[in-house]
Amino acid sequence: MRHNKKFNHLSRKSAHRDALLSNMTSSLILHKRIVTTLAKAKALRVYAEPIINRAKDDSTASRRVVFSYLQNKEAVKELFQNVAQKIADRPGGYTRILKLGNRLGDNAKTCFIELVDYNETLLAAKQQEGAAKKKTTRRSRRSGKKAEATAAAEAPVAQETAPEAAE
Repeated sequence: MRHNKKFNHLSRKSAHRDALLSNMTSSLILHKRIVTTLAKAKALRVYAEPIINRAKDDSTASRRVVFSYLQNKEAVKELFQNVAQKIADRPGGYTRILKLGNRLGDNAKTCFIELVDYNETLLAAKQQEGAAKKKTTRRSRRSGKKAEATAAAEAPVAQETAPEAAE
């Protein structure tokens, strides 16, 4: 039975699993996007999100806690200087998993895991979509045709009366 077993052990002992997740989190922070298997990405999301959330409070205590998990000075520096500024107003959900397909050698499911605020192409596409999208009202087709017909019918009447008023 697997009562109270909440996380994926990834077929590793606890020290190996902690080292794996620590290294993957450091790589994610430094490179903003990594390619891995789906199981590792899901385990990494659970491991990395609280660490990234800790970076919102730039204090010595939070830096020491993050360093105890990551053991990488460059990753901690990058997290607290650059990443923390981009995620300051985000309430959670700092990572995104995008599935790629199966790997050729062993048919494992692979995916990207990336920091949400660093996908420049997706952010640019959303800005263009928001700017180009025209706000439309929801109306039925029948009423639109009637409005056009009545406008066309009234237009010649207005033209006929306009010359009489000018004379």
